Amino acid sequence: MLSTPRRGAPLATQVADQFRALIAAGDWPVGTRIPPEHRLTEELGVSRNTVREALSALVHLGLLEARPGDGTYVRADSELQVSLSRRVAVADPEDAFEVRALLEHHGSRRAATHATAEDVTRLRELLEQRDAFRAAGDLPAFVEADFAFHRAVVIAGGNPLLAELYQHLGPVITQTITDTAALHEDRAVHDLHHRLVDAIAAGDPAAAEACSVALVDEGRDILRGGA
Repeated sequence: MLSTPRRGAPLATQVADQFRALIAAGDWPVGTRIPPEHRLTEELGVSRNTVREALSALVHLGLLEARPGDGTYVRADSELQVSLSRRVAVADPEDAFEVRALLEHHGSRRAATHATAEDVTRLRELLEQRDAFRAAGDLPAFVEADFAFHRAVVIAGGNPLLAELYQHLGPVITQTITDTAALHEDRAVHDLHHRLVDAIAAGDPAAAEACSVALVDEGRDILRGGA
């Protein structure tokens, strides 16, 4: 819900802040077209130039994308995502893999001390989905399911910033999963995923981190072997 800006502070800045809040809250989801300028102008009670200035600022930040003749679309839900995406795009794959490893190792350890019963149930459900896609030979779905599982582990750790960082590294993480995840993974890798959840459920941070380290090391070996 938009509100009329206060007089005194720069109107365009206030309007941009409201737009940013709508994006962050998911009211304007990534990939969707936002309302046209005339509607925003009417709802806010400001001039069209003020709305355009606010939109232009968010386009410059990378949160919005103006498509001539079509409208303005949400490109990202935070400036952090934009910055990380730009940096990751030019990163060395090995460096990106190492960052993924650091986040997953710490996330797994935190999950073992912070995860709720609901978190553990969710992790087991995601593992079932992952296993089902692997059995079906559906690589794209398997990759998404694998990422969803590891993301849920990090989320269960209870650190919102860590989870956000992991989420925003999604494209590079799914690429490393695609490059290293084989639908014919051996039983040891399959079991490690389940042992990771068991360690989290048991509240054993050392065991959870050990499983995460073993999984990432396996992926790194595959990545290096294919280089």
